[in-house]
Formats: sequence, C-alpha cells, structure tokens
Amino acid sequence: MIETIDLKQQVIKWRRHLHMYPELSHQEHETAQYIYNQLVTFPHLEVKRLTETSVCAFLKGTKTENKENKGLTILLRADIDALPIEEETDLLFKSTNPGVMHACGHDAHPAMLLGAAKALAKRGTDFNGEIRFVFQHAEEVTPGGAAQLVALGIVENVDYAFALHVSPDYEVGQFAMKDGKFTAAADDFEIKIYGRGGHASTPEVAIDPLLIGSEIVVALQTIVSRKVPSTHAPVLTVAKFHCGTALNIIADTAELGGTIRSLDPTIRVDSRKHLEKIATSIASMHGAKVDIKWELGCPSVTNDKELTALSRRIAGEIVGDTGVQELPEPMFGTEDFADFSEVVPSSMQFIGVHNEEFGEAYPLHHPRFKIDEEALIYGVRYFENIARTLCP
Repeated sequence: MIETIDLKQQVIKWRRHLHMYPELSHQEHETAQYIYNQLVTFPHLEVKRLTETSVCAFLKGTKTENKENKGLTILLRADIDALPIEEETDLLFKSTNPGVMHACGHDAHPAMLLGAAKALAKRGTDFNGEIRFVFQHAEEVTPGGAAQLVALGIVENVDYAFALHVSPDYEVGQFAMKDGKFTAAADDFEIKIYGRGGHASTPEVAIDPLLIGSEIVVALQTIVSRKVPSTHAPVLTVAKFHCGTALNIIADTAELGGTIRSLDPTIRVDSRKHLEKIATSIASMHGAKVDIKWELGCPSVTNDKELTALSRRIAGEIVGDTGVQELPEPMFGTEDFADFSEVVPSSMQFIGVHNEEFGEAYPLHHPRFKIDEEALIYGVRYFENIARTLCP
C-alpha cells in the first residue's frame, strides 16, 4: 500500500511539472528531455530518441516459453504536446509559458505512462515478450508525430498497441470503452474565391465574392443532408469566412475555411469531391474562380474488438464493472493514434478525470480545463495490468 501511495505521489509530481512547462507540437524539447531523464533512472529500460522531441523506452523480457515463441510485443503510447491556449485555471502549478497550455491531457498521459514504466521496470525482465513505451510528440498537428514514429519503425514486430485519453465527460473511477470506430478522420479545407471588386452602389458591375461565398456555405450543407447516406453522414463545418475591409466596397476576394469529419473511408473521399464540385460550380455560375486547398488529417482510430474486450476486463478489475461505461457513439474529434491502429491491432479508451466538486466540466481544449489527479493512478494500473497480462 505504501508503494502505491509513493507511486501515486510521484505520478502527480510528474504531471504537475509537465503542466507548468508546456510546449507546442514539434517544440517539445524540454518535455522530451524531462521524460528521458526520468526513464534512464528506471532499471532494465533501453531508452532511445527516435526524433528530437519524442522518447521511446524498451523493456525486454528474458523468459521465453520456447525458442519459437518469444512472446508478444506490445506498445503503450502517450502524447506529450500542448496547445496554443492561454490558461485560465486557478491551479498553483498553472502554465508558466504564456499562450501555451496542456488543455487536452497531454501532461496526464505521459505521467501515467511513466508510472507504468516505473512499476513494470521494477518487476524486472523475468517475463515473456517486450513492452515499448512511446512518448509521442506532435499529436495536435498534421502531419502528426504518430505517422513519423511509424515511418521510423516503432511498430516493427509490434503485436498490439494501447493508449488512454483523459475525458472530462466521465468521473474519476470510470473508463469509457468502445470497439470499432473510436474517432473520426479530419480533412480541413480552405476556399479562396476570386471575384471582381467594385463600389457598393453599383454591384451589377462587380462579381461579389461575399455573395458567392454565402451561397457556397449554404450549399455545402447539402453534402450531409442530400449527398451521402444518413447512416454514414460526415460532419461538415465552415468555421471561417473573411471578406472585405470597408462598408462601401465590394472586395475582390473572399476566404472560407472549415473541416469535414468522417468515419467511412469512401464517404471521406466522396465528401471532398462533392465540396470541390459545389464550390467550383457556384463560382463559375457567377463568373468567379475558386482555389481549394486541403490539409488531409489522420484516419479514424479503429479499436480491435478483442483488445477492447481485454481493456474492458482490465479496467473492470481496477474500478469495478460498474465503473466501465460503454461509449455510445464515436467521438468526432481526431486522434493520430489512428496511425498506429492502421498498422497493428489497437485499443484506445477514455479515462474519466472529472470531479463534481469542480463544478462545470470544461471540455478538452478549453482554457479552464482541469483534471482530478486521483484519476492518474487508475491509468497507471491500466497500462501496468495490460502489460502484465499480455507479457506474463
């Protein structure tokens, strides 16, 4: 019991340090070095830096059932980058980096994985298989760090991959599980409309890009309502519309931007085609032109059914069966853990971090987002018990 209390306090200490010193995607130099400095103090780990802003550790078992069966290799992943958000919490350990905040749990994730690495390294090497601890950079941007690490070979010979993500939608002592599609794919778009400017008093001699843009915004909604089956409908949001600088001038150009979130790979491609056809046709009808640029994000996280069943069982052993909830629908946010789940059977699940004493449960990416640190030890035990089960 004393050992558990000591580990819990250490995990909280790690999390608070990471929270105080957040770094943006591809800039996680101090974060990665801090994690590296902890890992090299644990016995039996082989610690590597595959990129400048990530850390990977390898714990290899020396026990084998026979020469042909060297056991399973599993990958446990935590992301470590922060967001460009000014923190508005009242925490004593709030961000010391102006305009940067861990508002998505990427301080809690590595703290939990460090705790699991410490506990499993202490067990020694008398087990069957290999455990890889991946502290991944740049989850919040495209292209993300997961794809980079996959390309560098971190999943080579890996049998299964696991990850947790904190969720303010669930209380401490709860996990939320789902097999199949867990998150959506995300494709961001920008549309620039080239019209012809003029005076507001004579719109008939201009080609008004604002009017054209307005028609495009409305027409894009037919992609969801009329162009794809309702059971496979994506989410399409236009989140940006800029045009003009004066009240009596029709501008030359307008700019739109937004995102399409989808679950079905075919619908993902078709939705992009529909958007391009709608925007081009409307602009052409008015004598204007459009330039469309895409930033194609990661695919959906897809959870393996058998691994999710294992995650469910392990979580139930930690918090009790009543603490394991079923996630009713996929989350339409994105997660580049998808790049792992594309190549190896994987399981990513939610761990609850809200405490009703906090009052309102501020969502991920909110400047007042915070977690109850009592949840961290549950995440540690989840990772630890997954590893002990698969690498006995």
